[in-house]
Amino acid sequence: MSPHANTIRILAVDDHPQFRQGLAALLATQPDMKLVAEASNGRDAIELYRTHCPDITLMDLQMPEMNGLDAMTAIRGEFPEARIIVLTTYSDDAQVVRAMQVGARAYLLKNLLYKELLKTIRAVHAPTSARTTPPITS
Repeated sequence: MSPHANTIRILAVDDHPQFRQGLAALLATQPDMKLVAEASNGRDAIELYRTHCPDITLMDLQMPEMNGLDAMTAIRGEFPEARIIVLTTYSDDAQVVRAMQVGARAYLLKNLLYKELLKTIRAVHAPTSARTTPPITS
């Protein structure tokens, strides 16, 4: 088995290029993770998901052209097993509930990102039976 066989393939979706660059830099430090694509809006996210079939998608909620909730709905409609982690600055309960209703596996506030992101990616990627803690974080 190649050393890359267990690599977690990640799609990052956020309309702020600097935020995506920060994610790319963080993920590059992890031997078990690879950023396979980046999108700046929901429409591009859907196309890139189809092309790359990532293991994990990191999705912002508020973006131009198509928001994260609509993109998640489209992706999960076509790929029901898609594992999506919402990354946002919005902490209101309605956003959390809606994101979970459309299939988010976890919800992280961007201000907690560096503390929790890597742990959450690994937890969401793990088979359900291997999880020791729920992957939902706020």
